[in-house]
Amino acid sequence: MTDSRVFDVKPGTLPLVVSIPHLGRIIPGDLVDRYTDAARTVADTDWHLDQLYDFAAQAGASVLSAHVSRYVIDLNRPPSGESLYPGQTTTGLCPSETFRGEPIYVDGKEPSSEEIAARREAFHAPYHAKLRETLSALKAEHGQVLLWEAHSIASVLPRLFDGKLPDLNLGTNSSKSCAPQVLDAATATLNRQPFSWVANGRFKGGYITREYGRPEEGIHAIQLEMCQSTYMNEDAPFDYRSDLAARVKPVVERMMWAALEATRRLSR
Repeated sequence: MTDSRVFDVKPGTLPLVVSIPHLGRIIPGDLVDRYTDAARTVADTDWHLDQLYDFAAQAGASVLSAHVSRYVIDLNRPPSGESLYPGQTTTGLCPSETFRGEPIYVDGKEPSSEEIAARREAFHAPYHAKLRETLSALKAEHGQVLLWEAHSIASVLPRLFDGKLPDLNLGTNSSKSCAPQVLDAATATLNRQPFSWVANGRFKGGYITREYGRPEEGIHAIQLEMCQSTYMNEDAPFDYRSDLAARVKPVVERMMWAALEATRRLSR
């Protein structure tokens, strides 16, 4: 695959990058026959986030979104494959099971270590190279930059967490990936709105948040893991719900713009 098939990038002028690494649904044709019927539904996609976040690109943010499915390679996992949540159930760099514990590959068709390395080179490396390039350019221009990691997940997944997840889950690697005033500005907008939320709860931020969030170097990273029930149907065919999105989208916008303004103030 060429880079254009691995990801899409919409360049912007604001000191803001929106990364959507789990938007992709593509399983390359030469791999499809090795995937189970359950895996071919790509149910664990972060569905429709390009539509939910369309306001960001329209306002001048840079938006980087993946085309390849996380079932091929997870762009939000370390290239080494190490777990980000030791002791907790999670999925790896090239996952073998879905979030619900269903096998992704037909028996005996899992990728070898050599194939995983090839996928890293073909898919993981180009996405991260573009992300680094974009952040570096904006930081050089503005001094400080906000990286907003956009994610969503089914609200109830007993294999991964107990009960129902809060609607909005902000993660900053336990307050290490952004200046405290940036997260504070985002959460201050959540006092009078209908959605439940938590900061640095079950989801503290994945590889991208942890790797690129360097507030001491002027890069501030926040991950938002949203319950999909806030804007779509969680069952196949995973339809976008404009009526639901109309309620949550302004909440997300207020958070993002407040965090961006706090980031900009750090440059003054």
